[in-house]
Parts: sequence; C-alpha cells; structure tokens
Amino acid sequence: MIFDCDGVLVDSERIAVRVDVAMLAEMGWDISAEEVVERFMGRSHAYLVSEVEARVGGLPAGWDFEYGPRYRAAFEAELAAVEGVAEALDQISIPTCVASSGSHEKIRFTLGFTGLYERFAGRIFSRTDVARGKPEPDLFLHAARQMGVAAVACAVVEDSRYGIEAARSAGMRAYGYAGGLAPAHQLAGPGTIVFDHMRDLPGLLNGAVAVAVAVAVPVCTAPAPPTSPR
Repeated sequence: MIFDCDGVLVDSERIAVRVDVAMLAEMGWDISAEEVVERFMGRSHAYLVSEVEARVGGLPAGWDFEYGPRYRAAFEAELAAVEGVAEALDQISIPTCVASSGSHEKIRFTLGFTGLYERFAGRIFSRTDVARGKPEPDLFLHAARQMGVAAVACAVVEDSRYGIEAARSAGMRAYGYAGGLAPAHQLAGPGTIVFDHMRDLPGLLNGAVAVAVAVAVPVCTAPAPPTSPR
C-alpha cells in the first residue's frame, strides 16, 4: 500500500493552503483557499512556483528564503498526524511505503515531527526521484518497482484529485481520503474507494483483498460420480 504524505499521513494541507493564500496575496495574486486546493493540492512545489511565475511575471529575489521559514514555523506550531492514521497503520499488515510530491527533506521533517517517520524509514519516495510528478503515474510506478511489487498489486491512499489520477494512470486501486480539503466528488471515479475516516481504511482494504482472492481462486466442486456401466 502506497501512502501519500501531506493530507494523508500528516495534516499539513490546511496549514500549507493558508500560508499559500497569504503568500500569493503578497505577490499580487488574490486567490481563494478553494482555488489553491483545486489548482495546487497534490502537485509539487516546483509546479506551484512555475504557475506563480507565469501569473505574476516573476518572483522577487530571495523570496524562498522568506517564505520557506514561514511554512516551517506554521508546521512547527500546528502540525499533527492525520486523526486515526497511526491506529490504521497498526492494523495494516501488508507492506507500506510513502510516495509524495514533497521533497525528501520535507517528508523527513513532517513525518519525523509527527512521530511517523520510523514506520516508513527506507521506504520513502519523492517527486524529486522521477521525471514527472502527479498526475502522471511515474512516482507510484517508481515506488512499486523499488518495493518489488507489480503495479496491479498496489493500492494508493490519496487526498487530492491529481494523486488519484496518478494512481489510476498507474493501474493501481485508489483509496480517496475525503476527510481533508478536497471534496469527495473530486476523488470519486473508476477504481476508487472514497472514505471519510482513517479508522475505516483497514476494513476497506481487507474487504478489497477478500474480494480479489475470491475472484482469483476458483470454487472447487466435488467431481461427478462415475457413470455405472450399462
């Protein structure tokens, strides 16, 4: 099972979107929180920067030195694990990993800060590891290869439309967590189970595994008795 990080393991998206709105307003882009979610949630920081540059005509020199610490300070003041995710992880017995649009540095910080890092150490993959980010399938396919698992045998837990699209493109079952910022209708679609609470995830996963096994294993029937000779 492949987990996104922001909004799935750590409740960081609410914080990041608030900082994004303030930062973009200071740069001259008056944008709502809903539009930030629609445009950027699930995408990489590099994508955000490229879109902002196209909109405002270039970023001021040294802007990242100013705004980077602002994000970190907000995380240090408010960041927590997604409610129920630790308990859900305790009940999931299949191999797990993380595949996030964030940098390795950011993933280590947020998972470490919330006490989740050791659960995934050595099995963490970043947008910076591949050529294309979400909604392209590259990152999830990379994670599957590194884990030694066929894509068709993987499931992805995501909270953004771009992450769900990437999972579908990779040929993986998607679990859309609608307890965050993205509305459920943005996550729903083919090959996707949408759920609201992390406590429900282990049961949904076990149910999907049971169905897969039932489909894959033929029902055995007793052979017909031999016909008596005439």
